[in-house]
Amino acid sequence: MTDRFLLDTCAVLWLVEGTPLSRDANVALSRGREKRSLFVSSMSAWEIGILISKGRLPTTKDAMSWFQDAVDMIGAQTADVSLHALVVSSFLPRPVHNDPADRILIATARENDLTIITRDRAILSYGAAGHVRTLAC
Repeated sequence: MTDRFLLDTCAVLWLVEGTPLSRDANVALSRGREKRSLFVSSMSAWEIGILISKGRLPTTKDAMSWFQDAVDMIGAQTADVSLHALVVSSFLPRPVHNDPADRILIATARENDLTIITRDRAILSYGAAGHVRTLAC
């Protein structure tokens, strides 16, 4: 397994909320923090902004502050979405996730040699098919 990790948005939310993660995910998080190779996609900032704007993520903070505070609390860095990942996300090997945000996350992980930490079944299945490295949390 690589020591470079990308947190899915659901994993970010669970970490902030204090939801327990799997032992393997916790080991990966520790390694990623130690090596400064734990990332949160800027696409997650967009997803979190949508959740806050729809009232599905209750907070008194604005979305940018919430996201930056979460990244800092987790001990991660932001992985910006590249033009390359945006284009490649449209041409990933089939069958692929239907959610465009998750396709961009997958493309970002593939581009940057990152393992996605997630509970998303579609992403985990895509990983099991050998298209991206995943770790269930």
